[in-house]
Amino acid sequence: MQETTNPDGMVSVMIMGKRYQVPASATIINAFEYAGYQLKRGVGCREGYCGACAAVFRLPGDYKLHTGLACQTVVADGMLIAQFPFVPTSKPAYDITALEPSLVTFKRLYPEVFRCLACNTCTKACPQDINVMDYINAVERADLAAAADISYDCIRCGLCALRCPAEIGQFNVALLAQRLFARYVAPRPENLINRVAQVESGEFVAPIEELKSLDTERLRERYYARDIEEG
Repeated sequence: MQETTNPDGMVSVMIMGKRYQVPASATIINAFEYAGYQLKRGVGCREGYCGACAAVFRLPGDYKLHTGLACQTVVADGMLIAQFPFVPTSKPAYDITALEPSLVTFKRLYPEVFRCLACNTCTKACPQDINVMDYINAVERADLAAAADISYDCIRCGLCALRCPAEIGQFNVALLAQRLFARYVAPRPENLINRVAQVESGEFVAPIEELKSLDTERLRERYYARDIEEG
């Protein structure tokens, strides 16, 4: 596909196999919508937080298959694009209260973890710059604290799993590690437990209803006048 940048700031891209002229400053999601696609799946927050907009693309003269979030990746002239509304991976059902925080749990639920080739392709694919292979290695050592900490910023976009030659669903493995760590290893967050009890008792119903009654300007005033804890 030849590069065909136009003087009016448009570029030529292939979207799902069809050529379109789109603004050179557009993200992949913007390009889809500019081309007339109505996105009902594969689009969410548009800010890189929800992980719903996994996309794959190729660039002119580059043999590599690239991945990224469609809301963050800006189009390039000659780009060939396809989008995935979700990445299918193994996600077994389990009762967290019936599991033990050990290697046995991962061997039973996610045995593919132990096929990891240490190729680091998952890390290279991550749009959050998470060291995905490192948290998978931590799971292999049953180091739940490290696995939970390293994977903390995961947004479950699935791009790591999409590129993994061992067919590991890394983001689902991370979620299990985080849940096991939170339930069995991490110190009990007494402040959070107390706050949940306050919410369940209805203590905040009246203040929330009062906030809901305010117009935008009064909400803004209340927001900037709030007490802010020192860091």
